[in-house]
Order: sequence, then C-alpha cells, then structure tokens
Amino acid sequence: MDLSDELVIPAPRDRVYNALQDPEILRRCIPGCEELVKHSDTELEAKVVLKVGPVKARFAGKVLLNPENPPEKFSLQGEGSGGVAGFAKGGAEVFLEDRGSETLLRYDAKADIGGKLAQLGSRLIQGTAKKLAASFFEELQKVLSEEAATS
Repeated sequence: MDLSDELVIPAPRDRVYNALQDPEILRRCIPGCEELVKHSDTELEAKVVLKVGPVKARFAGKVLLNPENPPEKFSLQGEGSGGVAGFAKGGAEVFLEDRGSETLLRYDAKADIGGKLAQLGSRLIQGTAKKLAASFFEELQKVLSEEAATS
C-alpha cells in the first residue's frame, strides 16, 4: 500500500522538523498512541491501539529515524505486531519545504500488513491509513498553532 500527500503547516520549517522529532508531540499526534519512548535520537518504541474495521488491536513496535538532510528531509522505517490481528511494517520519506512562516510538508509512505488485518480488504485498509495520516497531521497542525498563539 502506498500513501502520499502534502499539506501546509503554519510554522517555520525548523519548528516542524523539531516537532516531528519530539516524542511528546508525536505521542499526542499519533492516533491511539498509549506510549512512546525515545531510546536514542534515531530509535523510538511505541504502543498504539487501533481499530480497523471490526479488528481492534494493541500494536507494539519500533521506529527508526534517518535524519538524511535535516531539516529538509528525513525518513523513517517501522514495524509493529498486533498479536493475532497481524503485523504492519513500512516506511516513509518526509520532505519539508521552507515557506517563511509556513512549511510545505510532503510525504511518500509504503506499508505492508499481514494477519487478520490483511484479510479486511485493501479498500478498508487504504481508507483507514489515509484517515490515520490525516488525523496525525491535523493534530500536528493544532499543536504547532497552539504553540504559535502562546509565543
């Protein structure tokens, strides 16, 4: 499954990049995130509860960040297991374009799933993945907007 999108975030590029590296901000923005632990600058561990169609599962997984060209570009790879619900693994490239007081964020992501999740059908999975990504970025925009308002 492939996902890609772009959106404008009302914050300077450096702030957006730093927010995407901050475990507390990420925990707030990731839908269903119960816990996010930063083990190093490039390794995170997460526990997330997701409902996809009739399947609800708690996923535990790891995310590896690769800051290739900060703050313009970074990539991430992750994988998680949801027990009998199945597994998910994938990665994304994130591009941040400086637009003064705003940032154009583009991402290209690929994911692979297995187990019960894979049996739900690609339309449901694709729709859920798009909804989760939109929810993440809406929350990120909200967090950064709140920060700008209090500055």
